[in-house]
Amino acid sequence: MRSPRQETGPPDLTTPAGFGAFYEEHVDAVLGFVTRRVADPHLAADLTADIFLAAMGAAAGYRPDRGVPIAWLYGIARNILSGHARGVARESGALARLSGRRLLDDQDVAAIEERIDAQRAFRALADRHAALSEPLRAALDLVVVDGLTPAEAAQALGVTQATIRVRLHRARRALRAPEQVQRKALEHQVEVAR
Repeated sequence: MRSPRQETGPPDLTTPAGFGAFYEEHVDAVLGFVTRRVADPHLAADLTADIFLAAMGAAAGYRPDRGVPIAWLYGIARNILSGHARGVARESGALARLSGRRLLDDQDVAAIEERIDAQRAFRALADRHAALSEPLRAALDLVVVDGLTPAEAAQALGVTQATIRVRLHRARRALRAPEQVQRKALEHQVEVAR
């Protein structure tokens, strides 16, 4: 998690020293953001480099009055990662059409079922997370996983703080286990009946 210190606008990224200082200050946070979303270390390093290259190209458009540099970088990172994911999806689709699909034998199916059973609670949460709309998931990930404040998340997503708070509330409510939702509904009915 980041320290609570105040950040200032980026240094002059057109100079080697300015870009070096900016990179050193934020590379760990950006790399952490990327590695939480990508499993391959080489890909994570490449995407992190792409993010800083994009930041260098967009530095003239950065406006310090609109927020902190890390939120600005996370906005760039989201765009880079989204572009990468679209490319991977196109490539996977093309490869699947070219190579066909490998059929699973009974032993493969049994092994997969065992893993699913062993991680049922996690999978249920992951499924509920995946079912969130992109705006809810993005707000939740930026605040809970990446440690941004709601104000910084609002800046990264280009929305108001009120919108982020509503999205966080809705996302957290949607992530509750179905048993919790049913229990809360029953408790509410009991309260109403009193």
